[in-house]
Amino acid sequence: MSEATLTFPEADARKLEPHLPPKLPAPATSSSSSGTQDGPLLPFVTLTYATSLDSALALAPGTRTTLSGPQSKAMTHYLRSRHAAICVGVGTALADDPGLNCRIAPADDGLPPPQQPRPIIIDPRQRWAFTEQSKVLQLARGGRGLAPYILIAAAGPEPPAERKRLLEELGGKYISVGGSGSASSSAMEWRDILRAVKSEGLDSIMVEGGGQVISSLLGAPNAELIDSVIITIAPTWLGGGSVFVVPARRLGADGNPVAAGRLVDTAWIPLGEDVVLCGKISKTSS
Repeated sequence: MSEATLTFPEADARKLEPHLPPKLPAPATSSSSSGTQDGPLLPFVTLTYATSLDSALALAPGTRTTLSGPQSKAMTHYLRSRHAAICVGVGTALADDPGLNCRIAPADDGLPPPQQPRPIIIDPRQRWAFTEQSKVLQLARGGRGLAPYILIAAAGPEPPAERKRLLEELGGKYISVGGSGSASSSAMEWRDILRAVKSEGLDSIMVEGGGQVISSLLGAPNAELIDSVIITIAPTWLGGGSVFVVPARRLGADGNPVAAGRLVDTAWIPLGEDVVLCGKISKTSS
């Protein structure tokens, strides 16, 4: 399996720097829950995804849809090089057979390639029946990526022995996380997910998809766990029936609906025909 390397201009990388985890391990006080009892236990969390003008991720459930242009695609791989882990839900693993690796070329021919992120798959009910032919495992076997850590519900059954063996021989593993075992990724609490990631020595994680995972993380009270949001907006509408990012509606103290969330400290970065929106989740209610 041969994949072309990508380059991302240093000038654009500098624009992203305020929205990325530190290049060196961060002190505990810089985590998303700084100043709380969870502070030292959680990694730096970046939520990043590509969306259409109508906030859609895909034309239909299970349908692979390309939104990012070449420049913003290279940006995504640069972001992967700056995070210890990359997270998607089982729906994305089933629909896209993703590689979840980094293809950014070294900044200099004499430098080693950037670090590969550890793929994290949220799969409470063990729906992902991966094989040796799954792309992420082929890349791990060829040294062009890492084998995934698969988060499963602690209340569920033991993983199939053959799948467990295949995963572990490539350096991956199953990790049990407290949950009810329902098909929804929300069966696992996000704090439990992030604690499990941090306990593996992974100090930063970018959450890429899919729609259910993103909407769940953006909903209250999970949004407070996000350190940075980086969204690629493509100049296209996907239309009704698509897969949308829709956080749960919030109600104010008077019982009336309020905005589900808002970004502050925003920056807009044009990349080709796309535009990248960076920001932080506002800590104040709308």
